[in-house]
Amino acid sequence: MKPVELKGIISPILTPMYEDGSLNLDELKVQVDRMIDNGVHGIFAFGTNGEGYILSSSEKKTVLEAVVNQTKGRVPVYAGTGAISTQETIEQSQMAQEVGADVLSIITPSFAAASQEELYIHFKTVAESVDLPIVLYNIPARTGNSIDPSTVERLSQIENIIGVKDSSGNFANILAYIKAGQSKTNGKFYTLSGNDQLIIWTLLAGGTGGIAGCANVYPQTMASIYDLFIEGKVEEARDMNDRIQTLRACFKYGNPNTIIKTATRLLGYEVGPCRAPFNHVSEEGVKALKAVIEDNKSKEIF
Repeated sequence: MKPVELKGIISPILTPMYEDGSLNLDELKVQVDRMIDNGVHGIFAFGTNGEGYILSSSEKKTVLEAVVNQTKGRVPVYAGTGAISTQETIEQSQMAQEVGADVLSIITPSFAAASQEELYIHFKTVAESVDLPIVLYNIPARTGNSIDPSTVERLSQIENIIGVKDSSGNFANILAYIKAGQSKTNGKFYTLSGNDQLIIWTLLAGGTGGIAGCANVYPQTMASIYDLFIEGKVEEARDMNDRIQTLRACFKYGNPNTIIKTATRLLGYEVGPCRAPFNHVSEEGVKALKAVIEDNKSKEIF
């Protein structure tokens, strides 16, 4: 397993599509370069914002190949390989390793309720099937299953499980994950925020960054949160983190994934709509997004 540090702002890159829902790989390459040129520290293919939940297995391979080839080793490439079944998760993880991903992000199984022992066995079995670093992904509002800090502590003892991303929005849970990861005896364990507004607080608490959907809209602003923090400019980093709040306030108008993709489209990038049925933003929502974008341009927030 090659060593990878899970740090900084990782962009869960959008999956650009044409109006008919088919993949737009040319625009995907544009977005990869846009993210890296604006300072993001990693690219995460087909995560939640990349609509991994609605892509077929073959589409995921196609997207990951494009991302890996366009990234050219400039930053680490993360791949979201979690599925409902352990077997499919293994298949997707092995595919990602073959294609050239640097890190796997594995979401909890969804729909059916899972016990903590079932989650432990699931992640352990997947980890034993690949030779890549793994980030556990906790987003209970979407999957219906949450990884307890005690389970994270157990899983952290597996050599290639090296981190966790928490998108619960519960900062106490992030703190518990950070503490749980300190027990890892065979390397460092990293905790990443999956909630953009909690990135600076996660860093202050001992976490190492975030996987930030808003980076698709404002990559430079998001990347600077980490860069300023590392430079010791904590107040400036906090200011950068605060700058995304007006965009996040627009999440009330629809699925956050759809809001982020719509905002990126309004900036002039041909990323297309989200795949149906998760692709509607009301006229009121579009109007609000346009106002936020114009206001942020006037404040040089990009």
